[in-house]
Amino acid sequence: MSNYQKHPKANVKVRRFPKAFVWAHAINGLAFFALYITALPMYTDFFNWLYPVLGGPAMARLLHRIFAVVFIMPTFILLIFSPKFFFQWMKELITWKKRDLQFFSEFVKELFGFKFKHIKQTFFNAGEKINSVIQIFCAILVIASGFTMWFPEFFPRALVQWGYFLHNVGFGLGIAVIVGHVYLSVVHKHSRPGYSGVVNGKVPAWWAKGHYGDWYDEEVKKGNFPDLDDPKRKKGA
Repeated sequence: MSNYQKHPKANVKVRRFPKAFVWAHAINGLAFFALYITALPMYTDFFNWLYPVLGGPAMARLLHRIFAVVFIMPTFILLIFSPKFFFQWMKELITWKKRDLQFFSEFVKELFGFKFKHIKQTFFNAGEKINSVIQIFCAILVIASGFTMWFPEFFPRALVQWGYFLHNVGFGLGIAVIVGHVYLSVVHKHSRPGYSGVVNGKVPAWWAKGHYGDWYDEEVKKGNFPDLDDPKRKKGA
């Protein structure tokens, strides 16, 4: 049990993500899996049984294109409804310090159930930064190659052919990263308490303090979060 869980206000829910992110995250995830499912019968005959479920080959292609448009929407949702969060996210992805590298050695211990210590992190920890960078790369790869496949008449034949290959690479890598992301968010015991962050935007105070110490302390100074390091708790510990 984390020391912070002993504090009387440990289970207070604190705001981690804005509502715009919650919606963008949900739409992105649903669109990605919808794209994957609608693409399976087009990728291999093994999944031809999905065609009747999807309404036939023509309807499967139509649905795939509709969800392709939906897949692009989350970026605009964040830019329109929460630009401050979006640019904070982008800034953190290119900001790397010694503590980010230290994070990984402790994360491996945490992942396999060994004793570990939390390395103080900002709003996004180093693992989340890596996940974001790879997912953004995959999204750009999938979207760019998708355009060449959707509108082949506007692109050189060689580029269209490369588009099919890169589309598969982008989706394959994206699926692999998402499987790891879901495992750490929903299954792994140390990360699971933070899952509520992508459902309603809020997480337990003790969990936020333990996983994102620097960010949490900044919010305490602003008066937004309860101080889990207050003297009263230390005297009574």
